[in-house]
Amino acid sequence: MLDEVATWQKRPLEELYPIVYLDALVIKIRDGHQVRNRAAHIAVGVDLDGIRHVLGIWVTANEGAKFWAGVCAELANRGVKDILIVCTDGLSGFSEAGEATWPQATVQTCVVHLIRNSMRFVSYGQRKAIAAALKTVYTAPTVDAAAEAFDEFANSALGQSNPTTVIAWRNAWERFIPFLAFPPELRRVIYTTNAIESLNYQLRKIIKNRGHFPNDQAAVKLLWLAICNIEDKRARERQRYIDDPLATGDRSRHSRLVVGARSNGWKQALGALVLNYPERLNPYL
Repeated sequence: MLDEVATWQKRPLEELYPIVYLDALVIKIRDGHQVRNRAAHIAVGVDLDGIRHVLGIWVTANEGAKFWAGVCAELANRGVKDILIVCTDGLSGFSEAGEATWPQATVQTCVVHLIRNSMRFVSYGQRKAIAAALKTVYTAPTVDAAAEAFDEFANSALGQSNPTTVIAWRNAWERFIPFLAFPPELRRVIYTTNAIESLNYQLRKIIKNRGHFPNDQAAVKLLWLAICNIEDKRARERQRYIDDPLATGDRSRHSRLVVGARSNGWKQALGALVLNYPERLNPYL
């Protein structure tokens, strides 16, 4: 089975992914007589049809520029020539590696993760008020309007009583503001990470039930099997509504693309992408 996992991890990919999401799951790996936390990084690419694909799984104890340079080189060697937008959770070292591999890519902090992380130490009684204040920032029509809304929040009694929230947004600001240049149709697709959140929720349940793993390979194998099972379920669901060739017949695990759900509002988002990136998208349409 490890050979099948290796084949899947090395399979050819599309030349262009309009959007790629990068996320991490914490897993426990036995290291001698101790059990240590490691990160299982998962890349999910959205193709031109709005279908999400798990591109790969990488386990590491220490993420950084060298690690991400290796991941980016691997994706490029598997055929990825261009990515328009990469959404990350502030992964250390990725921005430099990603922009070196795909110089035209926009590396964007995931807004959902930014909100969640910035509210980690907020009291329950203030969560709704802060969420409402932050919404005026990430729904602002321009960068200047967002900066004004953020300053208003930061200088308010609510902001001053939650300095960790203010600091989190200030630290992520430069990677957040590219989001504000996108039209509403595209913002909704980038902001709404339901598919990857649903995937991670199911994987976290499996990881929790498993406890810890004897090594990295065992963790990747279990995650791969879980993703394949999720793929089959989604394929059956799509088959009820559309005539999808990928959802019929006997597909070997060697050729799996781990097909996910179609992004809601994708046609409108693709239209916005074509207007924003005509020279990079038109050759593939």
